[in-house]
Amino acid sequence: MGELRNCPNCNSLFLKTNLRDVCENCYKTEQKQFDVVYNFIRKSENRMATMDQIVTATDVDEDLIIKWIRSGKLRVAGLPNLGYPCDSCGTLIQKGSVCPNCATNIKQDLYKAEEEKRRIQELRKKDRTYFLEGNKRK
Repeated sequence: MGELRNCPNCNSLFLKTNLRDVCENCYKTEQKQFDVVYNFIRKSENRMATMDQIVTATDVDEDLIIKWIRSGKLRVAGLPNLGYPCDSCGTLIQKGSVCPNCATNIKQDLYKAEEEKRRIQELRKKDRTYFLEGNKRK
């Protein structure tokens, strides 16, 4: 079941679900805009179009096109110049949140942090002092 929300576009109430994040009227408007973009990029002469060229030619907001790409509604496999910016560095990507270079850097940073954590734990183990209680003589 969805939750009651205000539409981010028109502020009317609607039931937000996994399939829709806008109200019915805005969804219909978005669908019409999607059809315009889809028909534009479907033409072979527009396969190499960049995001700016698509926005200019179709008059559809770039954020909306990025939303469709991220959600998988607009597939960009055959469109080499179309994508959205990496969340970390801004490089053009077509899937995920970060580019392969940033993903590698993040993995390396996590590995270094884990190694540092292990090193600190080993140092703490070595620094422990143990006191033995001797035999008490009476």
